[in-house]
Amino acid sequence: MAHNEKLALRMELPPATPQPNVYPLSWHAQTHKLEEIWDAAQRENWDPKKLPWDTLDVDSYSWEEREAIAYWWTLLSVFDASAPPVFASALIKTYEEHEEDPVRRCFFSITRDEQNHEQMCGLTIKKFLDYHDPLTYEPKTELGRRLQKNAKWLYYNGGRYWNGYKNAVPKYSLAVLFSSFLMGEIAAATIFKQMYENSRELVFKEAFRNIGRDEGRHMAICMALMERDYPKLAAEDKSLVTKQIRAGYLFLSAVLFEPPMEFWDLPEDFIPNQREAEEVARGAGFGIPTYEAKRENWRNAILNLKGVLDRYGIPFPAIPEVGISGEEVTEVDMASIVPVF
Repeated sequence: MAHNEKLALRMELPPATPQPNVYPLSWHAQTHKLEEIWDAAQRENWDPKKLPWDTLDVDSYSWEEREAIAYWWTLLSVFDASAPPVFASALIKTYEEHEEDPVRRCFFSITRDEQNHEQMCGLTIKKFLDYHDPLTYEPKTELGRRLQKNAKWLYYNGGRYWNGYKNAVPKYSLAVLFSSFLMGEIAAATIFKQMYENSRELVFKEAFRNIGRDEGRHMAICMALMERDYPKLAAEDKSLVTKQIRAGYLFLSAVLFEPPMEFWDLPEDFIPNQREAEEVARGAGFGIPTYEAKRENWRNAILNLKGVLDRYGIPFPAIPEVGISGEEVTEVDMASIVPVF
């Protein structure tokens, strides 16, 4: 058929649109729970710029404290700043697969929420460093110089993840993606609750309260979709879910625990530098959990996820780093990873 051929001149009705495609559109809906979650997202939307920033006096912090706190937000940005394009890609997939209308809207709400979380990272980094970019900022302390090296390696690894994500998403069904997303949301709910409870600054407490509430909704979206789809999940998809959970542990441990060095490409002094920064930040009233608390909370979050997947007969991977036995999964790499934060 010629590119400019006018089918309407010889056909009463047009041919079917080749798929995948966002057309034809439909607004069918079966999962009422998702409509309730969408309504909650509309009510609870917030603006990072309107938080009580006037209560924050960055000059009351030493430069070492400022750089340590900014580093934590830089670490978080590796996950939260990638989330808007990650979920935007998933949103497109929900349209191309002609998902229910409330499914599409819920994924739009996640994308919008994650943009707020990214903005929170950027606003805090700019205030504490008095500069727009943690990678080209001129560090003021020896610790700051070492943390900037850490940040550069984190962003390098983030770039590997993004390339892997772009390659992986077209290969997987939405049902597989839901399990990967759920792991990120369970993990996020864990850390932001702790940060809310342990941080001194009002602006951070408000931010963590809002972010934690967002992540709770995201978790509810994934749970609703899993309840809808997982009773009929194919055996090959169950195997993929098992592998994705192991990949999710390795990826998300960088922010929730410590990055597994066999998975992340990082220099030997990365973890000692990060531990020193966390100690400085905790001393300044910024509520980063201790090593022991992070390990225990990460383990509990994973056990909660295991409880969900056990309902559907999905084998859970072994995660010996936090004392969880299960199916051995090998050869996890950035080229196949989907989990987000």
